[in-house]
Amino acid sequence: MMFDWSQQRLLVIAPHPDDEVLGCGGLLHKAKSAGAEVYVQFLTVGDTADVSDKGFSTASERVGEIKEVADHYRWDDWHIAFPGDDYHLRLDTLPRFEVANIIERQSPISVTSVRPTAVLAPHRLSYNQDHQVAAEAVHTALRPSDARRRHHPCLVLSYEEAADQWRQEPAPAPNMLVELDEAAIEAKIAAMRLYGSQFHDHPHTRSELTLQSLAVLRGMQGGVAFAEGYHATRMLA
Repeated sequence: MMFDWSQQRLLVIAPHPDDEVLGCGGLLHKAKSAGAEVYVQFLTVGDTADVSDKGFSTASERVGEIKEVADHYRWDDWHIAFPGDDYHLRLDTLPRFEVANIIERQSPISVTSVRPTAVLAPHRLSYNQDHQVAAEAVHTALRPSDARRRHHPCLVLSYEEAADQWRQEPAPAPNMLVELDEAAIEAKIAAMRLYGSQFHDHPHTRSELTLQSLAVLRGMQGGVAFAEGYHATRMLA
């Protein structure tokens, strides 16, 4: 199936800065290069303990990284819904209604405001609690309704990350593959490098070799060189 990305308006829901690159960084390059609009709704960012030499990254550092990545991709806009340590890695303490409302109508780049043709979000089977909250909130925000009264994106996709394989339920195979060229893979890896606090050497789920390997695997499954895998929840032609 051929898909005209040039006519799309993408809204990506990223629980944290870097999830949008890990999950759909190749597609973001492909779509934006074709002429699409791209908006990224981050749910939260805060000080983060990590395995770097310093042992942590600050929220201000990570916001600075977002700005570099946004310039790299030429996003049309981005927004952080729940900044601060009260929410970072604690989104499961919020009522789903509050998170879904941000996505549906309260954010400056909400579904109601942006009227995206495609929404991309994490998969609900991620081990990470913030990812699970994001996936369920998107599912609620995009519930079936009268399209004359509420905006219905025609394409709703769950993106995958290598770390999602760490879960007890069997990982379903993607039911949609998006072909990528070498430039899209290079752009994805370059963007991940801009998230310097989150990028790691191999072996790590956020290493260059991991990103390349997953793209090669998904590409092989589609008979092409590179691809990203998605789970389509809604696809209205």
